[in-house]
This record gives sequence, C-alpha cells and structure tokens, in this order.
Amino acid sequence: MENVFELTVEDGDEGVFAISFVAQPAIERDFIYLNKAEIKFAAIDDEKHLVAGPLLVPDKRILRLDTFNQPYEVYFTADTIEKLAQQYLTKKYNDKVTYEHSSDVKDVSLVESWVIANTFKDKSNQYGFSLPKGTWFGIMKVNNPQLWEDVKAGKVKGFSIEGEFEHTEMKNSLGIDLSKNIDDLNDGESEVLLGYIKNLIKKDKRYGRGEKLVEESYSDYGSGVKGNAKRALEWANENGWGSCGTPVGKQRANQLAKGEPISLDTIKRMYSFLSRHEGDLVSSTAYGDGCGKLMYDAWGGKAGLGWSRNKLRELGLVELKEGVPHYTADGKLYEGPTHKDAEGKLMTGETHSEDSEYLYHREDLEALPSIPNSTYPGEKAKKIVSPALIGNDK
Repeated sequence: MENVFELTVEDGDEGVFAISFVAQPAIERDFIYLNKAEIKFAAIDDEKHLVAGPLLVPDKRILRLDTFNQPYEVYFTADTIEKLAQQYLTKKYNDKVTYEHSSDVKDVSLVESWVIANTFKDKSNQYGFSLPKGTWFGIMKVNNPQLWEDVKAGKVKGFSIEGEFEHTEMKNSLGIDLSKNIDDLNDGESEVLLGYIKNLIKKDKRYGRGEKLVEESYSDYGSGVKGNAKRALEWANENGWGSCGTPVGKQRANQLAKGEPISLDTIKRMYSFLSRHEGDLVSSTAYGDGCGKLMYDAWGGKAGLGWSRNKLRELGLVELKEGVPHYTADGKLYEGPTHKDAEGKLMTGETHSEDSEYLYHREDLEALPSIPNSTYPGEKAKKIVSPALIGNDK
C-alpha cells in the first residue's frame, strides 16, 4: 500500500464524536455479547444489555477508499488513542451512538472506557480479548430494544468510530517520509527520490519529443466554483465533516476556495467525480442531508462540473456531442445552421461572421457568468468569451 496516513488530533479538532455499531468493524475485531453463560462475571448478565470490545487499536492499518475508490490506509498511534479517549469523555459524548455510520441511536451509552496499560492483566482479558497495549476498550449499555435484538442476532458485530482528524502522509513505496521538508532528506533518501523522478521523466513521451515537461495548471474557474467550495468548508468547519469526505476531497475544497491553480490531472478527476455523483443531489439537497451535497460542492458543485467540462473540451479531451440541444450564452435554444471555428468549437451561422456566437450544452452554461431573466441564474458578462480562449495568452 503506497498511501499511508497517520491520523492525529490537534487542539481545536473535533476528534472522535460518535461510536457506531457496524456489521463489519474496521479494526477487524468483534465485540462480544456479555451474559452469565458466556462470562463468569456476576455484575454482568443478560438483563444489563452490555457489550464490550475495542474501540481503537494502536498501529492497526485501517483500509479506506478515496473519492475515486482508490485504496489508502490510516492508523492511530497509542499516544493519539489515549488523547482521543480522554477527549471523548471530557466532551461528555458517552451517548453519541449511530448505526452503520448513518442514523442516530438513542438509549445507548458508553458506560466504561479505558486504555489498556498491561496486556496480561487487563479487565478485557476476562471477556476473551488479548489486545495490545494502548488499545481503547469500552463497554456499552444497550437499552434500545431494536439494537439489542440486532446484537443478539449478530447483525452488528463491532464498533467503528466517527471523527475528525489530521492526516499526515507517511512513508510511501519508495521508503521516504513524504511529510519531511525536502531540505531534511538524507543523502540516501535524496538519491532514491532523484532516481525515481529521472525514471518518470524518461517514461514521459514528451521527453522524447523534446517538449516541456512542466505540467500546465489552471486557475480560471469562476466565482461559482470558489463559492461552492467555500460554503462547503464553512459548513464543515462549523458542523464537522462527520463521516463525509476523504483527505483528497477536503484538500480539493481548500484549493478551490482559495482559487489555487489545479493541474490537468486534477481537472480530469474533478470532471469524473462531479459527473458520476450528480445523481447524489436528488437525495441530498442540503449539507446536513447525508454527504452528497456537501462533497459535491466541496469539489466545485454544478459550476465546477461545467467549468471542468469546458476546460477539457478546450484542451481537446472532451468532444461536444452531436445531436444534443445547443444553447447560446444567454440561455436561448439554438436550432439554426452551425459551423466550427479554427479550434473546432461549434458556433452559430453557416459561415463565420462578427455575429457568430459560441454554442453550449445546457449544463455548460452553469460554468458561465449568469444572465438576468434567462433560463439560467447569474449575471451576463459584458463580452461573451469562448471557453477555448480562457487562459490563452494570445
């Protein structure tokens, strides 16, 4: 696994804000259903509705998937786990419980919580566990009838935490700590990294053709893209990300909100994500309504979809589809004769004239400045600019 992140918590971070009952615990250890028959412990029996198990295990690699379903791993150190356990109780989150990281569950509380200090003489041993030092262990009291039935039926098998953490990328497949400043690399690490970069350059087709290898970046996305990302960040800063988002998605929101240049590869990912997840907006119409709307706007929202599509068309990577309704920049349907400019962009009129206008698909107009009283929201630009010319020095 190349991408590994250590999860930490800084002052001001939310940390763990809920514990979820799940069918497949990320830490791969089931809790146990405690009763007299299974546990020789007089204080715990069937009537008390207690379950016990690990909440976090130190240095345990937890597999996650990013926005593009690419795997990466995260882990917590023993020191971070101890801090999280103390923080959770200090904030009085004992009854913050969810089911499969979605619906809140009432009448369930964390009644005992401790960090294992001695692996051979720990209370968790009584319940059949053998866990490493630094494990956060808990006992939950389940007074919710439906959840208790699911526990007994084996429908839920463990705990999974929900929280907000800092991500620090650790050593990759090169064996180099990527969190280091480049000036702090030792001679051996510098040699490995330099060799890796040289190898990448030689594989690049542009190298053989004598072309520039510096990747172009673009920052000509409009205020709509930035505004969507800013709103998503503001909401998350106030309410937390919950189980939404990955390091990639959060990084993208910060980039777009600040108006930072993004690479062609990022634009491709942006277009891919926003195209595939456009349907999520049907069931998620507000930021507090699941993750759909929040993460969609974090990637630039509808404006981001239109801009990324236009940018890829400008670069010849996405073609304007034939047979699809076209609109002028003021949102009016156009059904007359068309021609293409020197760059292959569709325009009104059979031949080019000073009155020729560029044509767009309906969704493309969301990336343009909007027009009062038109089908699409916004304010009309003084001059209609072809997406093909945006960012062009000529």
